[in-house]
Amino acid sequence: MHQETITKRNESPVGATVSAAVLDATKATGLPLQRRGASGFTLQKQRERASAFTLAELIVSVGVLVLLVFLAAQLLNSAATVTTLDQKQMDADSEARQLFDRMAIDFAQMVKRFDVDYYVKSNASVSSGLRRVLQLGNDQIAFYSAVPGYYPVTGSQSPVSLVAYRVYNPTPAPNPCAHCNKLQRLGKGLVWNAVSTTDTPVVFMPIPVASPLPAGELPSPTPNPLPTPAWPQAGNMTADAAYERVGPQVFRFEYYYMLKNGSFLTIPWIGPAHSSPYGMQDVSAIVVDIAVIDPKSQVLVNDAQIATLAAKLIDYGATTPAVGCSTPNWNNAGELRRQWQCALDGTTGIPRQAMSGIRVYERAFYLSPSVQ
Repeated sequence: MHQETITKRNESPVGATVSAAVLDATKATGLPLQRRGASGFTLQKQRERASAFTLAELIVSVGVLVLLVFLAAQLLNSAATVTTLDQKQMDADSEARQLFDRMAIDFAQMVKRFDVDYYVKSNASVSSGLRRVLQLGNDQIAFYSAVPGYYPVTGSQSPVSLVAYRVYNPTPAPNPCAHCNKLQRLGKGLVWNAVSTTDTPVVFMPIPVASPLPAGELPSPTPNPLPTPAWPQAGNMTADAAYERVGPQVFRFEYYYMLKNGSFLTIPWIGPAHSSPYGMQDVSAIVVDIAVIDPKSQVLVNDAQIATLAAKLIDYGATTPAVGCSTPNWNNAGELRRQWQCALDGTTGIPRQAMSGIRVYERAFYLSPSVQ
């Protein structure tokens, strides 16, 4: 009985606690011994190695960084290229818009009377004896319009001006030529009739504007002497102070007629009933095509290269298509613009940076009814 009591006392919680404390002390004393080895603190060195990069990891990291920088540079270059092309197109669009707005005003205010003359192109046959004004390459046009112009310093100003358009390209061309291969507009303000002995007012038939009248348009009996053009500079490249650059980036200018019978021609009347412009009574609209090069691209080419480009853009009604292009069908609207774009796409020998800045535009200007 006494022995059992002693045994039970040894198994009390106090004894168990003392035994555990002795065991924990032994374990605590043995832990450093387990971490020691022949080469020192093995676990500590492994932790030190895990906190550094190996050479392979550095190479991979640098390679990834270089790839990311390269991709970023490519994206920036692509964005810059797209931005440049967009800027070029906006510059060309702005130039064309301003020019067409100016033309719209001039054509809308055109004086359409049967007793005044018009300097407009006409591909009438030679044997017909009718008005034949061939304009190879860039066209010219001149007419009266009720818009302001550059008036003389003296005399009574009328509400009418002589308006003309041309791409300036004289022969021989001066060097340098600041105005060459650029569209010009003539706005010559006219005075009232009989108020000046030096300034020419509006002239009536049979006095022509810029080119002599054919025999078929002269009255009978034929005037003697034959009347000479009042403003020959409106139909050639003669300098005139009333000319101004209205399209500095426009190097090609072409127009044709949409007649009231629905046809597209380079003759401004419907024959055989009519044989002259006669107040443009048969013309429903004048269709204008232009080629524009933006300012940034223009500095990359010289006058000779611009002239070469202009020569590749065929005239309306030409029987031979542009080089590398299909045969034109002039009954289709927009055919001239398509031929021009085809010619530009196949052009070589001109810097591509310059070619990317060239745009072609077409617009129809409808005329109000003529005064009979």
